[in-house]
Amino acid sequence: MGSLNIESIATEDQSEESKKVAQMRALVEAQDPSAKEADDKALRRFLRARDHDIDKASAMFLKYLKWRRSAIPNGYISDEEVKNELSQDKLYMQGFDKTGRPLLVLYGGRHYYSKREMNEFKRYVIYCLEKICAGMPEGHEKFICISDLKGWGYSNCDIRAYLAGLDILQNYYPERLGKVVLINVPSIFMKAWKIVYPFIDKHTREKIVFVDDKDLKTVLLNDIDESQLPDVYGGKLQLVSIAD
Repeated sequence: MGSLNIESIATEDQSEESKKVAQMRALVEAQDPSAKEADDKALRRFLRARDHDIDKASAMFLKYLKWRRSAIPNGYISDEEVKNELSQDKLYMQGFDKTGRPLLVLYGGRHYYSKREMNEFKRYVIYCLEKICAGMPEGHEKFICISDLKGWGYSNCDIRAYLAGLDILQNYYPERLGKVVLINVPSIFMKAWKIVYPFIDKHTREKIVFVDDKDLKTVLLNDIDESQLPDVYGGKLQLVSIAD
């Protein structure tokens, strides 16, 4: 009986959410006809990001549509537009976690403030997120990321870039991040973390996990099968650059 009640509540919640998505669609399409091209899943992500407040979610989505026309005028970011960022081999994408979410590996120690040009970096963030979303398996909307900070130091610290990337992720790709696992975290990184943390919204904060070195493989294997875990962490998959 208990399981039936839970299923009934879940069905009611989904029905209520569907009604709100329909109301949201009417609002955004009235203000921006291009909203008709968005599917219900996209609207639902924005709705959830604003705790099912239709007005706030609609405003967020309309801002996104306007931003997208400006930030991605051709509908995509080419490799040529982010060639400096790609040459640094910071991000890899292959494999899936146990729930089927795509797996990314980000090397924070390969990002250098001195090599970064802000507009290109923003394009790079968009380029990566667009690739991730385009390769999302059927039935999934989120990805999981291993953020490896081995070797991270002052030359890698780039608060402006971190905040710019966070802004793009939170405001224009809401409910895409499933989990971030930070590993090999040097104590020096926590100084930068204290500056960035206040800018991370509550939904994103809940998805961030710091892992002690001694627990690394155990924690990773809780989420990722050995066959899908990169070989550098004791698994069986080789890393593949996001450009490939």
